[in-house]
Amino acid sequence: MAANPLIDKVLEYLSHTETVDTLQLATEWEEDHQRIVGAVKSIQSSGDIIEVEQRSEVRTELTLEGREFVSKGSHEAILFAAVPSGGEGILLPDLMKITGPNGKIGMSKAMQAGWIKSVKEGNSNRVVRLKESIEDKVQETLRNVAAGTTELDKATMAEYKKRKLLVQNTVVFMVLRKARGFTTVIEKPETDLTPEMIASGDWKTKNFKAYNFDALGTPIPAGHLHPLMKVRSEFRSVLFEMGFSEMPTNRFVESSFWNFDALFVPQKHPARDAQDTFFVSQPSTCNSIPEDYMNRVKAAHEGGSYGSSGYGSNWKKEEALKNVMRTHTTAVSARMLYEIGQKKEFVPTKLFSIDRVFRNETLDATHLAEFHQVEGVVADKGINLGHLIGIMKEFFSRLGIKKLRFKPAYNPYTEPSMEVFAYHEGLKKWVEVGNSGMFRPEMLLPMGLPEDVRVIAWGLSLERPTMIRYGYDNIRDLVGPKVDLGMVYKSPICRLDKQ
Repeated sequence: MAANPLIDKVLEYLSHTETVDTLQLATEWEEDHQRIVGAVKSIQSSGDIIEVEQRSEVRTELTLEGREFVSKGSHEAILFAAVPSGGEGILLPDLMKITGPNGKIGMSKAMQAGWIKSVKEGNSNRVVRLKESIEDKVQETLRNVAAGTTELDKATMAEYKKRKLLVQNTVVFMVLRKARGFTTVIEKPETDLTPEMIASGDWKTKNFKAYNFDALGTPIPAGHLHPLMKVRSEFRSVLFEMGFSEMPTNRFVESSFWNFDALFVPQKHPARDAQDTFFVSQPSTCNSIPEDYMNRVKAAHEGGSYGSSGYGSNWKKEEALKNVMRTHTTAVSARMLYEIGQKKEFVPTKLFSIDRVFRNETLDATHLAEFHQVEGVVADKGINLGHLIGIMKEFFSRLGIKKLRFKPAYNPYTEPSMEVFAYHEGLKKWVEVGNSGMFRPEMLLPMGLPEDVRVIAWGLSLERPTMIRYGYDNIRDLVGPKVDLGMVYKSPICRLDKQ
């Protein structure tokens, strides 16, 4: 005997017939349909015992109010019965007291049917019968619907639905038939082939449970990469393929010197104000800037050098020593280029970085105070703007972006400078995707780099391509306290359309 008595009951019933459906069994046995479905699924898991065909049909069922109509009559019939016969009728207020909250509906329907009329009498109305007897067709129709002996036309169905007397539900059920291995006795199938079965030969007569090769298996508890990290990983792969090396980016706190001054950004530039930059209060200053290099940077800012007239303003060391949350990873590039400049022999270099930067931004759907910057730097002799455009096209081509435009722009530390625009196929318009340029001599020569060395660079955010790739229009759905952690588990692998 099976653990679930319904299993034996289903098999016994099917042994005496060719086919039966689960709704029929639920009706005959006055049993919950879902329990019978559960028994059928248990039989299915035991082997080739029954054939199951899933079907669905729309069934018309009475609502609670519809069932009350069947037992007590319709509102209009009840109201008609409350009106005295013989023509004397009844005052409308008295009739409403008798029929209760459904009296108004009954009154309306009875008058539409021509059963009663309302006659003005003083300050009220008197309701009188127009017929001595009536036939409650609504009650009769609903009784037939409940018995399954009638089908309603569209107009009647719409009317009864509007009156909330019946509903139509799609019912899913199963049609059962005997299969090749049908039996009324189910033996629990073996799940393992043991050495003892092989030694004794019992395996020949045992019934083994079939393997389910479609089963997904038990989910393995594991960490999941955030969509930003998936796109970051893909970007890193592209840059490594192009021969770039990754820069160390573990300095979130940076001195104003490396973040601004080394890049030839004037000390009075608006970007250095508290409205745009986060200043660190503890420790508020740094003490590790190379003195001789700082003096060369100071000279470039104040009076000009290396073919430049500088900014003609007083350069202050205390301003350069202030610690900030780095506003761009170009501060990392400056440190790396300085290290290259200190070597005896120059070696061409291709570097990149992808990490967080911090700016005092107004938060909205596309801006955060903390975001990721992707930056690439190439240092070599004899390179020019054409090389920069070529590398940019190759880089974005590997990201699946083929249509690029370049627009002249201004940056304090690059000249010439270009904004990079790409054609967005989804938005059907050109959107800005990055910034680029050639580092100025006033930035490179104080570092000790040879005069004939040129450095080209470009940068873009990581968040914008991620939002486009995963279909986000609000960055706060991707990063921040309101993020749905479920999307981290469900987001697909990042595959850029590389050619």
